[in-house]
Amino acid sequence: MAEFFTRKGDDGTTGFLGEGRLDKDDIRMETLGTLDECSAQCGVIRAKIRSASEREMIAQIQRDLYHIMAETAADKLNAAKFRVIDDSHVKWLEGQIERMANQVKMPSGFILPGENELSAQVSVTRTIVRRAERRMATMQKQKLLENPALIMYLNRLSSLMFVLEIFTVQKQGKAVIPAKGKA
Repeated sequence: MAEFFTRKGDDGTTGFLGEGRLDKDDIRMETLGTLDECSAQCGVIRAKIRSASEREMIAQIQRDLYHIMAETAADKLNAAKFRVIDDSHVKWLEGQIERMANQVKMPSGFILPGENELSAQVSVTRTIVRRAERRMATMQKQKLLENPALIMYLNRLSSLMFVLEIFTVQKQGKAVIPAKGKA
């Protein structure tokens, strides 16, 4: 029978792709946890979205997030072995953003999340992506990140989630609610 626990983390440390262990609150672990949360939230979106092309887009994003997690989890000596994400992945996201933006009327300012359940879930995902991007920026400042495409990818992914939120509202024949308005 497979074991689902090792007890090795009971001291507040965890293993990573390399030698040794890290504290569970190390910035790399915080970043990995946030990326994992983002992927799980993408799974919620994928389960709720009706369009097959958008479902596949979200599945590809989840695959990309796993590649980002693998590279993030590796120490400097092993990171290159796990490097998959590059400028072509960033360009792919940019293409997806343009594709969806061309199908909707983009608002001129901030919007209120929650026009429907799916758009609210997409908005939550956007905020998680932004947190992952901030965590990764901290890793970069601490010289723990060598692949600049990872932050670029997350930056574009948060933009994609904003456009996807608008896309999901307008595809239901509704309009997004501007943040500025009646007080």
